[in-house]
Amino acid sequence: MRLGGVRSFALELARGPGGAYRGGERLSGRVLLEAAAPLRVRALEVAARGGAATHWLEGRSVGVNAVSCDFAAAETYLRRRQLLLRGSPPGVMLFDKVKAFVVQLDGASAGTEPVFSGGQSVAGRVLLELAGPARVGALKLRARGRAHVHWTESRSAGSSTAYTQSYSERVEVVSHRATLLAPDTGETTTLPPGRHEFPFSFQLPPTLVTSFEGKHGSVRYCIKATLHRPWVPARRARKVFTVIEPVDINTPALLAPQAGAREKVARSWYSNRGLVSLSAKIDRKGYTPGEVIPVFAEIDNGSTRAVLPRAAVVQTQTFMARGARKQKRAVVASFSGEPVGPGRRALWQGRALRIPPVGPSILHCRVLHVDYSLKVCVDIPGTSKLLLELPLVIGTIPLHPFGSRSSSVGSHTSFLLDWGLGALPEQPEAPPEYSEVVADEVAAGDRSPLPLPQAPDVSLEGPFLAYIREFRYRPPPLYSEEDPNPPPRATRPRCMTC
Repeated sequence: MRLGGVRSFALELARGPGGAYRGGERLSGRVLLEAAAPLRVRALEVAARGGAATHWLEGRSVGVNAVSCDFAAAETYLRRRQLLLRGSPPGVMLFDKVKAFVVQLDGASAGTEPVFSGGQSVAGRVLLELAGPARVGALKLRARGRAHVHWTESRSAGSSTAYTQSYSERVEVVSHRATLLAPDTGETTTLPPGRHEFPFSFQLPPTLVTSFEGKHGSVRYCIKATLHRPWVPARRARKVFTVIEPVDINTPALLAPQAGAREKVARSWYSNRGLVSLSAKIDRKGYTPGEVIPVFAEIDNGSTRAVLPRAAVVQTQTFMARGARKQKRAVVASFSGEPVGPGRRALWQGRALRIPPVGPSILHCRVLHVDYSLKVCVDIPGTSKLLLELPLVIGTIPLHPFGSRSSSVGSHTSFLLDWGLGALPEQPEAPPEYSEVVADEVAAGDRSPLPLPQAPDVSLEGPFLAYIREFRYRPPPLYSEEDPNPPPRATRPRCMTC
C-alpha cells in the first residue's frame, strides 16, 4: 500500500483506550483509514499479542573471576492474526460496497436478547446493505454449539527435567449448515444497492447444555454468516445466543429433605480435648436463584474451647478431558453463627441463607459439570474443621405452589416431625358431622384451630410462617348424580304447576 495518499491510519477498540478484558471475552474494534485519493491495496492485517516476560542479571564470582548470569523467561498467552483485506495480484480498490452485514434474531429488543432451550426453533435474518451493485458468490449460514475444556499442568520427570502436560476436550452439541443465497446460473449473482434480508430458521436438538463460561472451559452457541464475493475476502458476521436448559425442581428426588451428621475429636498436642458433633438438615434438595434456604443445625461442643459454626453455598466446576479432572470451587453465599462455648450446645432453627443469581446446575455434560452443595462447618481451634456437606441442585423452574402440594406438604410435615415440631394422630378418624362442627366453632370462640406446640426450647423461625398439621380423615363417599336412597313416591314433593 502506498502511504502517500493516506491522511490517517489508526486502530480503535470497542471499549476505548482504557478498556479491560477478561479471559474468554471477545476483543473487537476497527481500523480507520482515511485516503486522500483512490488507492490500490494488497493486504490489510491485524495482529494481537499478549504475554509476560521477566529478565534480570546477577553477578557471581568464580575464583578470582567475576561472571554475570543472565536470567530470562517469557510466556505467551495471546497470539492472533486476522486478514481484513486481501487484493488480487495487481491490487484491489479500497472502496467496499458493503455498508452493513449483521445477523439478527427474532424476538430481540433493545438491550435484551432471546433465550432458547432444547427443542425450540431459532429464527432470524441476515441483513446485507450495499452502497452499490455487488457480485455475490454465495451467502452461507452455520450454527454451532460446543462445550470445550482446556488446562495445563506442570510435571517433572527426574531432578532436572520438567514439562507441561496439556488436557483438552470438546463436544459438539449443535451443528447446522444452510445456504441462504446461491446463484441460479453461473458462478455469481449481482445484487442491486440497498437493503437485503435473508431469513433463516432451524430446530435445536431436544437436549442441550446450558451456556457457561468458566476458567478452564465453556459452553458457547453462535450463528455465523459468511458472504463470498469474487476477488474480495469473505465477509463474516457472528451472533452469539444463549441456551438455558430447564431444570425442574418439582420432582420427588429434589423435594426430598437432606440431612447428615458428623463428629470430630478436638486434639491439642496429642491429647484429646473433647468431642464436637454437628447435625444439619434442609427441607429439600432443589432450589432456584433468589430463594432462601432455611438451615436447621445442632452443634454440640464437648471440647474445652469455643468453636465457630459457619454455613455456605459452594459452586464446584469440574472439567474432564482424557481421563483427568480439574476442579474449581467458589463460595456464592455464606453466613457465620455465634461462637459456641465449651460444654454448650447451639441450635439453628431455620437460619436463612439466600441464593444469589447464579447459573443452574449442569449435570449431563460429558466434559464439564457444575454442582452446588451446602457446606456446614465448625472451626475448632488447634484441629482441622468439622465439615458436613449436603447436596443441592439449582434449577430454573421454581417450586409450584399447587402442582406439588402433596409432595411438598408431606415432606415438610415429616421434616417438622423429625425435629420434634409436630405430631400426627396414630389412627385415621372420621370427619365430624356438620352440627358438631358448628357447635364446636361456637363453643371455641376465639380459640385458634391450629395451636402451636408448647416446646420450651424449640420455636419456628425463618420462612416458616404457620404451623403445618396434616389431617387424616376417611375419604367421603363417591359423588353420584342419582340418590341411592330415594324417598317413597307418595311423599315425594310435587311441582306447583302439576
